[in-house]
Amino acid sequence: MSIPKIDACLKAYKYLFRPDLLRGNVAFITGGGSGIGFRIAEILMRHECDTVIASRNFARLKAASEQLECATGRKCLPVEMDVRNSEDVSNAVDLAMDQFKQINILVNNAAGNFLAPLSGMSSNAYRTILDIDTVGTFNTSTTVYEQFLKDNGGVIVNISATLAHRGQVLQAHSGTAKAAVDALTKHMAVEWGPDRVRVVGVAPGPIAETEGNTRLGGDCYRDHHIPLGRVGTKEEIANIVLFVASEAGSLISGETIVADGGAWMTMPNGMKEIADLMKGKARSML
Repeated sequence: MSIPKIDACLKAYKYLFRPDLLRGNVAFITGGGSGIGFRIAEILMRHECDTVIASRNFARLKAASEQLECATGRKCLPVEMDVRNSEDVSNAVDLAMDQFKQINILVNNAAGNFLAPLSGMSSNAYRTILDIDTVGTFNTSTTVYEQFLKDNGGVIVNISATLAHRGQVLQAHSGTAKAAVDALTKHMAVEWGPDRVRVVGVAPGPIAETEGNTRLGGDCYRDHHIPLGRVGTKEEIANIVLFVASEAGSLISGETIVADGGAWMTMPNGMKEIADLMKGKARSML
């Protein structure tokens, strides 16, 4: 069986925080085998955190975990899991607890998306994205909370998006799902705060060298659409997660941090310009 293509670890990493910032911690990262999730796992591991990476593609996870362990010297457990299936999630968390005895940091990164006009979208297509993004976040968060965070405290980081901030053509399904994730971030922060559980959202904008940026038309945008004049990097998002998951972010909870260079305020979102940019990319169902 051929090894699936995976992201490469960084050839060099500039430490913005002390290298042992997360010593003694274990992070559980959904969608951790590729893209932003892979880079989050790498950066946390470079700061002495062991990790569990979970997704539906075990071959990719296994190859990713081997590369991550080689690059960082930390442990990385690959676990096959569908976030939509609560039994799957429970079994995966059991495996993680058997291996590490703790899960201090949960990163809900798994997500699904595609381009589709709202008027032509099937109910199944719409529901699928909510099941992955919103229900998946609920399933994983409640399971990890019950099994460890409830009695020990910790941090949950929900990877969101800015799609619902002002609406976006062809993205009603994902925008709805991420808006619900943002609301869930607030509710979990309020209910679980007394148990010393912080819950923080991170909402990336266009991020270079990600499947989503290419497949969803992000490569159609130009730097002049973004106030800072460039798209973000996976490393920048991972460093934000590192910050909020560490003691440096110890007073942050219930907030969703936008990290997009100001893009959501200025990028085309529904006029003829974006329709022209994305022409031919939309499809009405999965």
